[in-house]
Amino acid sequence: MDMPNSSVISEFVLLGLTSTWELEIFFFLIFLLTYAAIVAGNLLIVVTITFDFHLHSTPMYFLLGNLSFFDMTISTITTPKMLADFLREKKTISLWGCMAQMFFLHFFGGSEMTLLIVMAVDRYIAICKPLHYTTIMNHRVLIGSVLLSWVVGFVHTTSQMVFTITLPFCGPNTVDNIFCDLPLVLKLACTDTYVLELLVIADSGLLSFICFILLLISYTVILVTVHRQSSGGLSKALSTLSAHITVVTLFFGPCIFIYVWPFRSFSVDKFLSVFYSIITPLLNPIIYTLRNQEMKAAMARLRIQHVSSRQNF
Repeated sequence: MDMPNSSVISEFVLLGLTSTWELEIFFFLIFLLTYAAIVAGNLLIVVTITFDFHLHSTPMYFLLGNLSFFDMTISTITTPKMLADFLREKKTISLWGCMAQMFFLHFFGGSEMTLLIVMAVDRYIAICKPLHYTTIMNHRVLIGSVLLSWVVGFVHTTSQMVFTITLPFCGPNTVDNIFCDLPLVLKLACTDTYVLELLVIADSGLLSFICFILLLISYTVILVTVHRQSSGGLSKALSTLSAHITVVTLFFGPCIFIYVWPFRSFSVDKFLSVFYSIITPLLNPIIYTLRNQEMKAAMARLRIQHVSSRQNF
Protein backbone atom coordinates (compact mmCIF):
# COMPACT_ATOMS: atom_id res chain seq x y z
CA MET A 1 0.00 0.00 0.00
CA ASP A 2 1.46 3.32 -1.04
CA MET A 3 0.99 6.18 1.37
CA PRO A 4 1.66 9.86 0.84
CA ASN A 5 4.70 11.05 2.75
CA SER A 6 2.55 13.39 4.83
CA SER A 7 0.41 10.52 6.14
CA VAL A 8 3.26 8.23 7.19
CA ILE A 9 3.91 8.55 10.92
CA SER A 10 7.45 8.96 12.24
CA GLU A 11 6.83 8.29 15.94
CA PHE A 12 4.61 6.42 18.37
CA VAL A 13 3.02 7.72 21.57
CA LEU A 14 3.40 5.50 24.63
CA LEU A 15 0.56 5.83 27.13
CA GLY A 16 2.61 4.37 29.97
CA LEU A 17 1.20 3.23 33.31
CA THR A 18 -0.67 6.37 34.32
CA SER A 19 -1.40 9.97 33.31
CA THR A 20 -1.49 11.27 36.89
CA TRP A 21 1.58 13.39 37.68
CA GLU A 22 1.80 12.34 41.35
CA LEU A 23 1.69 8.64 40.42
CA GLU A 24 4.29 9.17 37.69
CA ILE A 25 6.72 10.65 40.24
CA PHE A 26 5.98 7.77 42.61
CA PHE A 27 6.54 5.16 39.88
CA PHE A 28 9.69 6.97 38.75
CA LEU A 29 11.27 6.71 42.21
CA ILE A 30 10.19 3.09 42.72
CA PHE A 31 11.37 1.88 39.30
CA LEU A 32 14.58 3.92 39.48
CA LEU A 33 15.54 2.11 42.70
CA THR A 34 14.40 -1.19 41.20
CA TYR A 35 16.45 -0.72 38.03
CA ALA A 36 19.52 0.23 40.09
CA ALA A 37 19.06 -2.99 42.07
CA ILE A 38 18.65 -4.99 38.83
CA VAL A 39 21.88 -3.66 37.35
CA ALA A 40 23.82 -3.95 40.62
CA GLY A 41 22.53 -7.46 41.44
CA ASN A 42 22.97 -9.00 38.01
CA LEU A 43 26.29 -7.25 37.40
CA LEU A 44 27.54 -8.56 40.74
CA ILE A 45 26.67 -12.10 39.67
CA VAL A 46 28.38 -11.67 36.28
CA VAL A 47 31.55 -10.19 37.84
CA THR A 48 31.68 -12.79 40.62
CA ILE A 49 31.34 -15.73 38.24
CA THR A 50 33.79 -14.21 35.75
CA PHE A 51 36.58 -13.61 38.26
CA ASP A 52 36.08 -16.57 40.58
CA PHE A 53 37.82 -19.55 38.98
CA HIS A 54 35.75 -22.17 40.81
CA LEU A 55 32.41 -20.69 39.73
CA HIS A 56 33.59 -19.87 36.21
CA SER A 57 34.67 -23.49 35.64
CA THR A 58 31.37 -24.87 37.00
CA PRO A 59 28.75 -25.32 34.21
CA MET A 60 25.76 -24.24 36.30
CA TYR A 61 27.36 -20.94 37.32
CA PHE A 62 28.73 -20.30 33.85
CA LEU A 63 25.16 -20.53 32.53
CA LEU A 64 23.87 -18.46 35.45
CA GLY A 65 26.29 -15.67 34.54
CA ASN A 66 24.89 -15.58 31.03
CA LEU A 67 21.32 -15.61 32.41
CA SER A 68 22.12 -12.57 34.56
CA PHE A 69 23.54 -10.79 31.51
CA PHE A 70 20.35 -11.47 29.54
CA ASP A 71 18.17 -10.29 32.44
CA MET A 72 20.13 -7.07 32.84
CA THR A 73 20.04 -6.41 29.10
CA ILE A 74 16.28 -7.04 28.73
CA SER A 75 15.58 -4.61 31.56
CA THR A 76 17.93 -2.03 30.05
CA ILE A 77 16.11 -2.18 26.70
CA THR A 78 12.87 -0.93 28.27
CA THR A 79 13.38 0.58 31.72
CA PRO A 80 15.55 3.68 31.06
CA LYS A 81 13.08 4.86 28.38
CA MET A 82 10.17 4.22 30.76
CA LEU A 83 11.91 6.20 33.53
CA ALA A 84 12.50 9.14 31.20
CA ASP A 85 8.86 9.08 30.09
CA PHE A 86 7.66 9.38 33.68
CA LEU A 87 9.19 12.87 33.69
CA ARG A 88 7.82 13.88 30.28
CA GLU A 89 4.41 15.18 29.37
CA LYS A 90 4.76 13.88 25.80
CA LYS A 91 5.84 10.24 25.83
CA THR A 92 7.00 9.45 22.30
CA ILE A 93 9.40 7.05 20.62
CA SER A 94 10.59 7.27 17.03
CA LEU A 95 9.44 4.70 14.48
CA TRP A 96 12.89 3.15 14.18
CA GLY A 97 13.48 3.44 17.91
CA CYS A 98 10.31 1.40 18.37
CA MET A 99 11.50 -1.19 15.84
CA ALA A 100 14.90 -1.42 17.53
CA GLN A 101 13.27 -1.87 20.94
CA MET A 102 11.13 -4.74 19.65
CA PHE A 103 14.07 -6.34 17.82
CA PHE A 104 16.37 -6.44 20.83
CA LEU A 105 13.58 -7.33 23.27
CA HIS A 106 12.72 -10.47 21.29
CA PHE A 107 16.39 -11.14 20.52
CA PHE A 108 17.44 -11.38 24.16
CA GLY A 109 14.07 -12.82 25.20
CA GLY A 110 14.46 -15.69 22.72
CA SER A 111 18.06 -16.18 23.82
CA GLU A 112 17.06 -16.39 27.48
CA MET A 113 14.31 -18.86 26.61
CA THR A 114 16.87 -21.15 25.01
CA LEU A 115 19.34 -20.68 27.86
CA LEU A 116 16.72 -21.74 30.42
CA ILE A 117 16.27 -24.99 28.47
CA VAL A 118 20.03 -25.52 28.48
CA MET A 119 20.06 -24.93 32.25
CA ALA A 120 17.33 -27.56 32.67
CA VAL A 121 19.43 -30.07 30.69
CA ASP A 122 22.42 -29.15 32.85
CA ARG A 123 20.45 -29.88 36.04
CA TYR A 124 19.19 -33.20 34.61
CA ILE A 125 22.73 -34.38 33.85
CA ALA A 126 24.09 -33.11 37.20
CA ILE A 127 21.39 -34.87 39.23
CA CYS A 128 20.66 -38.00 37.19
CA LYS A 129 24.12 -38.66 35.68
CA PRO A 130 26.57 -37.14 38.18
CA LEU A 131 29.50 -39.41 37.24
CA HIS A 132 29.38 -38.23 33.63
CA TYR A 133 28.54 -34.59 34.40
CA THR A 134 31.93 -32.98 33.82
CA THR A 135 32.51 -35.10 30.71
CA ILE A 136 29.20 -34.20 29.08
CA MET A 137 29.00 -30.57 30.18
CA ASN A 138 32.54 -29.69 29.16
CA HIS A 139 33.71 -26.19 28.23
CA ARG A 140 33.18 -26.76 24.51
CA VAL A 141 29.57 -27.84 25.07
CA LEU A 142 28.94 -24.80 27.31
CA ILE A 143 30.31 -22.34 24.77
CA GLY A 144 28.31 -24.03 22.01
CA SER A 145 25.13 -23.91 24.12
CA VAL A 146 25.50 -20.19 24.82
CA LEU A 147 26.22 -19.46 21.16
CA LEU A 148 23.16 -21.54 20.23
CA SER A 149 21.00 -19.41 22.53
CA TRP A 150 22.23 -16.26 20.75
CA VAL A 151 21.52 -17.80 17.34
CA VAL A 152 18.02 -18.92 18.37
CA GLY A 153 17.30 -15.44 19.72
CA PHE A 154 18.46 -13.85 16.48
CA VAL A 155 16.36 -16.20 14.32
CA HIS A 156 13.37 -15.70 16.63
CA THR A 157 13.39 -11.91 16.39
CA THR A 158 14.42 -11.69 12.74
CA SER A 159 11.63 -14.02 11.60
CA GLN A 160 9.11 -11.51 12.98
CA MET A 161 10.84 -8.16 12.54
CA VAL A 162 11.77 -8.70 8.88
CA PHE A 163 8.08 -8.40 8.05
CA THR A 164 7.23 -5.77 10.66
CA ILE A 165 9.69 -3.14 9.44
CA THR A 166 8.07 -3.15 5.98
CA LEU A 167 4.57 -2.39 7.30
CA PRO A 168 3.05 1.04 6.55
CA PHE A 169 2.00 3.13 9.56
CA CYS A 170 -0.23 6.10 8.84
CA GLY A 171 -2.09 6.55 12.14
CA PRO A 172 -3.28 6.17 14.81
CA ASN A 173 0.07 5.97 16.56
CA THR A 174 -0.86 5.34 20.22
CA VAL A 175 0.67 2.31 21.99
CA ASP A 176 -1.09 1.47 25.25
CA ASN A 177 1.99 0.16 27.05
CA ILE A 178 5.27 1.22 28.64
CA PHE A 179 7.31 0.09 25.61
CA CYS A 180 6.82 -1.04 22.02
CA ASP A 181 5.85 -4.66 21.51
CA LEU A 182 4.73 -6.57 18.45
CA PRO A 183 1.03 -7.27 19.23
CA LEU A 184 0.26 -3.62 19.99
CA VAL A 185 2.32 -2.16 17.14
CA LEU A 186 0.93 -4.55 14.52
CA LYS A 187 -2.59 -3.35 15.30
CA LEU A 188 -1.54 0.15 14.21
CA ALA A 189 -0.43 -0.88 10.71
CA CYS A 190 -2.43 0.50 7.76
CA THR A 191 -2.78 -2.90 6.13
CA ASP A 192 -4.06 -6.39 6.85
CA THR A 193 -1.74 -8.08 9.38
CA TYR A 194 -3.70 -11.29 9.93
CA VAL A 195 -0.93 -13.59 8.64
CA LEU A 196 1.74 -11.71 10.59
CA GLU A 197 -0.41 -11.92 13.74
CA LEU A 198 -0.56 -15.70 13.32
CA LEU A 199 3.22 -15.73 12.93
CA VAL A 200 3.65 -13.81 16.19
CA ILE A 201 1.26 -16.20 17.99
CA ALA A 202 3.20 -19.21 16.66
CA ASP A 203 6.68 -17.72 17.05
CA SER A 204 6.30 -16.06 20.45
CA GLY A 205 3.13 -17.42 22.05
CA LEU A 206 3.06 -21.12 21.27
CA LEU A 207 6.85 -21.37 21.41
CA SER A 208 6.83 -19.91 24.93
CA PHE A 209 4.01 -22.22 26.00
CA ILE A 210 5.61 -25.36 24.52
CA CYS A 211 9.03 -24.57 26.03
CA PHE A 212 7.41 -23.94 29.41
CA ILE A 213 5.58 -27.29 29.32
CA LEU A 214 8.73 -29.13 28.21
CA LEU A 215 10.71 -27.55 31.05
CA LEU A 216 8.10 -28.56 33.61
CA ILE A 217 8.12 -32.11 32.21
CA SER A 218 11.93 -32.23 32.40
CA TYR A 219 11.92 -31.13 36.04
CA THR A 220 9.24 -33.73 36.80
CA VAL A 221 11.36 -36.43 35.16
CA ILE A 222 14.35 -35.35 37.27
CA LEU A 223 12.36 -35.55 40.51
CA VAL A 224 10.84 -38.93 39.62
CA THR A 225 14.26 -40.32 38.68
CA VAL A 226 15.82 -39.09 41.92
CA HIS A 227 12.94 -40.46 43.99
CA ARG A 228 13.33 -43.91 42.41
CA GLN A 229 17.08 -43.93 43.04
CA SER A 230 16.95 -42.59 46.59
CA SER A 231 14.00 -41.30 48.55
CA GLY A 232 16.37 -39.25 50.68
CA GLY A 233 17.74 -37.46 47.63
CA LEU A 234 14.34 -36.05 46.69
CA SER A 235 14.51 -33.20 49.19
CA LYS A 236 17.99 -32.24 47.98
CA ALA A 237 16.84 -32.29 44.37
CA LEU A 238 13.82 -30.16 45.25
CA SER A 239 16.09 -27.65 46.96
CA THR A 240 18.34 -27.51 43.89
CA LEU A 241 15.52 -27.26 41.37
CA SER A 242 13.22 -24.89 43.24
CA ALA A 243 15.22 -21.85 42.14
CA HIS A 244 15.16 -23.01 38.51
CA ILE A 245 11.42 -23.74 38.57
CA THR A 246 10.73 -20.32 40.10
CA VAL A 247 12.82 -18.53 37.46
CA VAL A 248 11.19 -20.50 34.63
CA THR A 249 7.70 -19.68 35.91
CA LEU A 250 8.49 -15.99 36.36
CA PHE A 251 9.97 -15.76 32.86
CA PHE A 252 7.46 -17.78 30.85
CA GLY A 253 4.31 -16.81 32.76
CA PRO A 254 4.05 -13.22 31.45
CA CYS A 255 5.26 -14.28 27.98
CA ILE A 256 2.47 -16.84 27.66
CA PHE A 257 -0.22 -14.40 28.79
CA ILE A 258 1.06 -11.63 26.50
CA TYR A 259 1.71 -13.65 23.34
CA VAL A 260 -0.63 -16.65 23.30
CA TRP A 261 -3.67 -14.33 22.97
CA PRO A 262 -1.81 -11.17 21.97
CA PHE A 263 -4.39 -9.40 19.83
CA ARG A 264 -7.20 -9.15 22.35
CA SER A 265 -7.40 -6.14 24.63
CA PHE A 266 -6.46 -6.88 28.22
CA SER A 267 -5.66 -3.99 30.53
CA VAL A 268 -3.43 -6.34 32.53
CA ASP A 269 -0.94 -6.58 29.62
CA LYS A 270 1.05 -3.49 30.65
CA PHE A 271 1.40 -4.80 34.20
CA LEU A 272 2.63 -8.12 32.83
CA SER A 273 5.11 -6.12 30.74
CA VAL A 274 6.36 -4.46 33.93
CA PHE A 275 6.66 -7.88 35.57
CA TYR A 276 8.55 -9.32 32.58
CA SER A 277 10.98 -6.42 32.13
CA ILE A 278 11.50 -5.30 35.73
CA ILE A 279 10.30 -7.72 38.40
CA THR A 280 11.73 -10.94 36.93
CA PRO A 281 15.25 -9.50 36.35
CA LEU A 282 15.17 -8.24 39.95
CA LEU A 283 14.07 -11.55 41.48
CA ASN A 284 16.58 -13.72 39.62
CA PRO A 285 19.71 -12.47 41.45
CA ILE A 286 17.82 -12.62 44.76
CA ILE A 287 16.78 -16.22 44.14
CA TYR A 288 20.24 -17.35 43.06
CA THR A 289 22.38 -15.41 45.57
CA LEU A 290 20.50 -15.27 48.86
CA ARG A 291 19.81 -19.02 48.73
CA ASN A 292 23.23 -20.06 47.40
CA GLN A 293 26.15 -20.55 49.76
CA GLU A 294 28.71 -20.96 46.97
CA MET A 295 27.80 -17.57 45.48
CA LYS A 296 28.04 -15.95 48.92
CA ALA A 297 31.43 -17.56 49.54
CA ALA A 298 32.73 -16.46 46.13
CA MET A 299 31.57 -12.87 46.75
CA ALA A 300 33.34 -12.91 50.12
CA ARG A 301 36.56 -14.16 48.47
CA LEU A 302 36.43 -11.42 45.86
CA ARG A 303 35.81 -8.78 48.51
CA ILE A 304 38.80 -10.01 50.53
CA GLN A 305 40.99 -10.04 47.40
CA HIS A 306 39.86 -6.50 46.54
CA VAL A 307 40.60 -5.22 50.06
CA SER A 308 44.01 -6.96 50.07
CA SER A 309 44.96 -5.54 46.68
CA ARG A 310 44.06 -2.00 47.80
CA GLN A 311 46.10 -2.39 50.98
CA ASN A 312 49.11 -3.68 49.04
CA PHE A 313 48.76 -0.83 46.57
